[in-house]
Amino acid sequence: MGREDQEGKNWEEEKEVEIDYVFKIVVVGDSAVGKTQLLGRFTKDEFFLDSKSTIGVEFQTRTLTLNRKHIKAQIWDTAGQERYRAVTSAYYRGALGAMLVYDVTRRQTFDHVARWVEELRAHADKSIVVMLIGNKADLTQKRAVSTEEAIEFAEEQGLFFSEASALTGEHVERAFLSLIDEIFAVVSRKAMELDEARKMNGGNESKDILVLKGTKVSVLSEVSMMETSAMRKGSQCACV
Repeated sequence: MGREDQEGKNWEEEKEVEIDYVFKIVVVGDSAVGKTQLLGRFTKDEFFLDSKSTIGVEFQTRTLTLNRKHIKAQIWDTAGQERYRAVTSAYYRGALGAMLVYDVTRRQTFDHVARWVEELRAHADKSIVVMLIGNKADLTQKRAVSTEEAIEFAEEQGLFFSEASALTGEHVERAFLSLIDEIFAVVSRKAMELDEARKMNGGNESKDILVLKGTKVSVLSEVSMMETSAMRKGSQCACV
C-alpha cells in the first residue's frame, strides 16, 4: 500500500532516527493462523511458504514517523501452542497493543478468539488496544468465517477489526498502521491528561496520579524483554 493510500496519515519509514516512542505490540492467536507471516510482511515485506511454528517468543521491529514523532513498533510474535501459553503470558506485561489473529478458513481458530480476548484482559493493561484480524482472506473459496460475524464479535468486544492476507500483502500494512495510530492516540491523550493534572496541581505531581517512567531498554537478542513499552526520551510518559 502506497503512502498516498494511508488516508492522510503522515507515515514514513525511517532507518536512522532518534526514537521518541517505543510501542510494544503482541501478536496472539492459535497456532498456524499466520501470525509470523503477517509480522514478516509488515516489518520486512516478506512471506515464506515453508514457515515453521514459532517456538516461545520472537520479535521484530519497524520504525515509522507519525505526527513528526519517530515511533519504533516492537512487535512480539507469540507461539499459539498450548505448551507455550505460560511463557507467552509473561510477555503481555508492558504491551500497549495486540494483534489478535485467526484464520478465516479454519472455524476453530475464530471460535478460540474469545478465549484469547479473556487472556489479554487478564494479563495485559486494561487500556491495551486490540485489533482482531482475519488472515488468509485471499482464500475466498475456503472461507469458514464470514466478515459480518467477525465484525459483530469485534463490536461486542470493543475491538478494532480488519481482514488481510499475509500471502498477497493485502490490508496488512493498513491493519498494523491503524493499530499503531490508535496506540499513539492513547499515549498522547494520557500525556495531555498528565500535563493538565500537573498544571492544576501547581506543577507538582499528585499522589493520586499514576506515572510510569519511560525506560530505554537495550535489546541485544530475541530473549531480551521490553519491560516498559512506551518510552519518550528526556521526559516521563504516562502509559497507563
